[in-house]
Amino acid sequence: METISTKSIAKKKKFQFKDLPKVNFSHVNSLTDDTGIIQHAIFNIPNRKEGYCIDDNARALLLSVLTYNNKNHKEELPLKTYLSFIHYMQTENGEFKNFMSYTKAATEEKGSEDSFGRTLMALGYLMNGVHLKLLTQTAAGIFSKAYCHIDKLVSLRGIANSIMGVCEFVKYNYPDDIKRDLVIKLADKMMNAYSTHKEDGWNWFEPILTYDNAILPLALLNAYEITSDEKYFTVAFETMEFLESKVFHGGVFSPIGNQGWCEQGKETFARFDQQGIDAMAMVLFYKQAHRITSDEIYLSKMYTCYQWFLGNNDLKLPLYDSSTGGCADGLHIKEVNQNQGAESTLAYWISHMIVASELKP
Repeated sequence: METISTKSIAKKKKFQFKDLPKVNFSHVNSLTDDTGIIQHAIFNIPNRKEGYCIDDNARALLLSVLTYNNKNHKEELPLKTYLSFIHYMQTENGEFKNFMSYTKAATEEKGSEDSFGRTLMALGYLMNGVHLKLLTQTAAGIFSKAYCHIDKLVSLRGIANSIMGVCEFVKYNYPDDIKRDLVIKLADKMMNAYSTHKEDGWNWFEPILTYDNAILPLALLNAYEITSDEKYFTVAFETMEFLESKVFHGGVFSPIGNQGWCEQGKETFARFDQQGIDAMAMVLFYKQAHRITSDEIYLSKMYTCYQWFLGNNDLKLPLYDSSTGGCADGLHIKEVNQNQGAESTLAYWISHMIVASELKP
């Protein structure tokens, strides 16, 4: 498979602030009520039958933090609503339930490790990124109550997202050697997984590429920033180079499809359905890569992945809908999924805010 090269990127028109769609949070606000953000939509109508989840409220909280720190527009999101949802969904022992019905019933004992990690990541970004004392203290209290469960995580995506949350906490409460040691412990779990599954031609943490893949090398880049341990830096870029070999074709970003994924040892893999969270994870990775290395090539790659939402994809069809402010739920083999759920819409706007932070008006 062809990887995206510095030379091919250099030939492209430079992405500029004027190329960004105008901020339009109409659909995010439509999905959000006094409880939180509703997870699914029928086209652009909130699907109340499906209720809420902490995954999407954590993403909404992250977007609210990024919006709070973006000075190029005045539109804001109800950060307190999303934080309050997370607080409500935390159990007495510090874990989190994930799903809540529209009737406000949350019957799980606890949610997935992935949702746990995403919640910690969002809380970390809030603590380090929003300078409002009462909100940061609330987030720190929720985070601290969950802290005892972090080193028990097994899911690599739960671990990866938790690493980013803990790294943000370290920045917020610097210096914090205890939290730094936890980053090392978690990052070493990822390094062990990499050692277990790495083979000739397969430089990855698992025997399969599935969803949200770039979150894994991104976590190691965050760990490197906190610890300065070169092994995390090396494996982060080694695995990202491998991922790039699977998801860039002719200079176009083409995420691994969820209709079969990409399994080790198989020559072919799924190209559809493609999901917005994969583009978002790539954008976040390249933002961090540029932050650490100052190499402009990572900004170019970041713009390429972001433009997947705008139509620079396998079907040349936009997923972002400027008329609603929503984003299609995925890219099928012949068309886009016209439902504009919270996950895809938030993935678009998080990517948008990250890109906007790198461009001058």
